[in-house]
Amino acid sequence: MRKSSLLDEAYDLCEEGEYTLALEYYDLVLYQDPANVAALINKGVTLQNLGKIRQSIKCYDAVIALDKKNVDALVNKGSALHTLGKFHDAIDCYDKALKIQPKYAMAMAYKGLSLGELGLLKDAIGCFNSALKIDKKYDIALSSKALVLELLKKNSKLKPKLHRTN
Repeated sequence: MRKSSLLDEAYDLCEEGEYTLALEYYDLVLYQDPANVAALINKGVTLQNLGKIRQSIKCYDAVIALDKKNVDALVNKGSALHTLGKFHDAIDCYDKALKIQPKYAMAMAYKGLSLGELGLLKDAIGCFNSALKIDKKYDIALSSKALVLELLKKNSKLKPKLHRTN
């Protein structure tokens, strides 16, 4: 089998939920070509799907070491860091991706998710709005913005109103 067909097979296995077998295929490709960016990224995604977050980050870091401007590796690493609760580090990854590709809706929406986790709801809405300017139908941005607006609405009802006294 050639590398491309191994990659295709691994991808198909992932689509079928056969993640463990897919990892073996990615490892075969990487044995032949340790700098294969597609195999490293897809292996990272597969590891993430298996809940092996720290291992997935190592794959993304390997890609970033090869190509500091690989936005897919940066966004995927951010997503993995977000899963670990490392929201500031995730935002750093998204910001790096957005410097390279400013109109990357996924990076913008994911940054909004991390900002929301930090309680920075208005900043999160700004990110969701920016993502929606790029892609009006981006589902993560639409649903997350609605959720954050609802949280802000509930939050404002809970806060006591200050009244002026003369």
